[in-house]
Amino acid sequence: MDIAKVIVDVPVRSTDRPFDYSIPQPLRVWIEVGSRVAVPFGHRTVQGFVIAFESGDVREVPGLKPIQEVLDLIPPLSPELIDLGEWMSQRYACRRISALQAMLPTALKGKAERFISLGEPVDDQAADNSADSIFLDEELFPMFPDTGREEREITDFITRSGGEVSMKQLTRTFPEAAESVKFMLRRGVLVESQTIKDKMGKKKLKAVNLAVGADSAREALSSFPARSARQKEVLSFLIEMEAMLPLPLKEVLAMLQVTAGTVKSLEEKGYIEISEIEVYRDPYRGRDFKPTEPLLLTEEQEVVYKRIARTVDELRHEVFLLHGVTGSGKTEIYLQSIQRCMDQGRQAVVLVPEISLTPQMVERFKGRFGSGVAVMHSRLSVGERYDEWRKIREGKATVAVGARSAIFAPFTNLGLIIMDEEHEGSYKQEENPKYHARDVAVRRAEQGDAVVILGSATPSLESYYAARTQSDLHFSPILLEMPSRALGNELPQVQIVDMREELKEGNRSMFSRLLHSSLAARLTRGEQTVLLLNRRGFSTFVMCRSCGYVAGCPECDISLTYHSRSDNLRCHYCGHAEPSPKECPECASEHIRFFGTGTQRVEEELGKLFPGIRVIRMDVDTTTEKGSHEKLLGQFRDKKADVLLGTQMVAKGLDFPDVTLVGVITADSALNLPDFRAAEKTFQLLTQVAGRAGRHQLPGEVVVQSYTPEHYSIVHASGHDYTSFMLEELNHRRGLHYPPYCRLILVTLSHEQLPVLLRLSENYALNLQGKARQRRWYGSLDKQSSDALELLGPVASPMPRLKGRYRFQCIIKWRGSINAIGLAREIAEELEDSARDTGLQISIDVDPQMLM
Repeated sequence: MDIAKVIVDVPVRSTDRPFDYSIPQPLRVWIEVGSRVAVPFGHRTVQGFVIAFESGDVREVPGLKPIQEVLDLIPPLSPELIDLGEWMSQRYACRRISALQAMLPTALKGKAERFISLGEPVDDQAADNSADSIFLDEELFPMFPDTGREEREITDFITRSGGEVSMKQLTRTFPEAAESVKFMLRRGVLVESQTIKDKMGKKKLKAVNLAVGADSAREALSSFPARSARQKEVLSFLIEMEAMLPLPLKEVLAMLQVTAGTVKSLEEKGYIEISEIEVYRDPYRGRDFKPTEPLLLTEEQEVVYKRIARTVDELRHEVFLLHGVTGSGKTEIYLQSIQRCMDQGRQAVVLVPEISLTPQMVERFKGRFGSGVAVMHSRLSVGERYDEWRKIREGKATVAVGARSAIFAPFTNLGLIIMDEEHEGSYKQEENPKYHARDVAVRRAEQGDAVVILGSATPSLESYYAARTQSDLHFSPILLEMPSRALGNELPQVQIVDMREELKEGNRSMFSRLLHSSLAARLTRGEQTVLLLNRRGFSTFVMCRSCGYVAGCPECDISLTYHSRSDNLRCHYCGHAEPSPKECPECASEHIRFFGTGTQRVEEELGKLFPGIRVIRMDVDTTTEKGSHEKLLGQFRDKKADVLLGTQMVAKGLDFPDVTLVGVITADSALNLPDFRAAEKTFQLLTQVAGRAGRHQLPGEVVVQSYTPEHYSIVHASGHDYTSFMLEELNHRRGLHYPPYCRLILVTLSHEQLPVLLRLSENYALNLQGKARQRRWYGSLDKQSSDALELLGPVASPMPRLKGRYRFQCIIKWRGSINAIGLAREIAEELEDSARDTGLQISIDVDPQMLM
């Protein structure tokens, strides 16, 4: 173990390989595969990850630099995660450092910080012990007035600061001293060093503890004079709370209403000690979760559970696709499977889409497994996420519940991975590395002989097809089905309303007559309603009725969205905002109007139609504050509202006994998007939201409003008929050669100049076609051969301009065992090399979920 192979945190293609570093003797005991280290790279210090070791004589390797520092005593990445990162870089055509960084909490993404310390002067004159000799000579440097004085002040400041200060601190204290500092660095009077600092550290606070035994403290109480009554009170309290010590100083002061001076006096007398202790930032601190016991399983659940439990007991890798209707009791299967896994001393990861990670969902797992559950999602602060990650790494948690990135939880003995709502597109990351959590979960489970459960009421077509055909060597899940609700109640009745007919009959409201009357009935009976506004691709925009002008983003080819709360127009892609116009900028007409149906507008309309109605609105505007989801859903659970109105976040993971009506305002808006999955996403969303109604004793009803009620996705969703929808959709996909009958790679090229982009995009397509032909891969997917590749494009992206850059895309379709990912990456790298100075950017998305 003489040489460490390190992936450095420099995200450019030329550094996407391991670099060799020698391991200093004192660091050898600390460095392992997965260690995070600080290494010299060029003229700076950077963070890196040790991925392997090599034996050899370091003296025989010229120019080999040593590792400077180990940044963690316990490696943040296990050897298994290092291997997983290598697999991800190949599978998703991303850089190794991007894959490894995705596995760590933001707090550990450290950056180099420069420090200045006193050094030894390098020349003979400076080497004598005269302090004056290290400063500038006033005769030699007349351009510097007051020479020597500033340098003395700098050295005095560094000495008083313990011999070392950060460059930031030095610049802040001596803002005009840049020339002096530079000169002192050249002379060796000052020395610069760099170290890696994390964005956030462990949280510490002052705590109080007894410095003597409880018996000695009790004896001391009698010796306190009357004037020390408050000190006596504090000491008595600490004796009483001995089992809970140490206690945070803040809490002691607040509970006893005493000053810090009172506690300090006890410390001076030697009865107590005040020290710093490390505390976890617990996002659920102060919350009591009611403990729950395993429920009696239905016959359907029992069959499914036994099949999973047998595989868990055998410590054998297997993937299950659990297809259960809404309300079939999938969560109870998850809970009991986790317990089975924990009984063997193994750990479990539960993945839930961010939008479904509701307080209700957290409560189910915390109620069953208590403090052994770590929760990881984006609504936690950076510090809270870091501490939840540390709980896992330090063995204080055995279950991780979280969104997509929780798949990288640093467990060392992982036995079970559960992926709820496995069909959700949010499991695919849209930024580099563009991984899909399902594929990563299967790969990680293979590494440790773990079981994977993919659960959904509406499985993705790719997963369902793979389970039915068992034709994929790498992904062939075993299908388990639960077609009935656990409580035995029926799925809610779904009625489709043709909004074209409503308009013909004079109803210009956004609510059909059926939805209006159904809402009124629930208000009369004191029952609750969930209203979904399927706004994907259907935002409120501003248009002039005189000239047809539509307010658009100056940086992106997309209309601006109106927000009534701030009365401004915003671009949801680049963040551009501008005041709402009072007249048309083109023709100065005052006939400027807002079009579309936003949640705010629906809320206002409800207030007009049903005076006094209590509405809770859940959308991006109302859920930005921390804890807002929990607060709003808690109010709805406590029946402080009649209607829960929102976008997709109200369609997932909610279970309220008094919800008997679900209304879908615009069922078909997503059908108009340029996406081959549009019908599948519409079917899934309608089925999921319909499942919120009638989950308990009261029967449920669903009203779906649509302008295309004859569309097969809406028809099959109204009948809760997944099988019929799946067969019809697969028929369409087969004819058009889309997944699951092939795989896709989306290559997006962007540039600030359209003519340059057009030329480079055509070069990419021609080069790829040429190399694919040379390898005999290129040809239509209509052919019967098992290996085939074809290219669509280049064409302008559906969003042709974003953030000031024009965008073109190519779609590669392929099947079989050919290395299409490697080819797409190879051509992209060649083009980037030849167009290095043009500002071209190329993004490769393997198995994309969005084609925008």
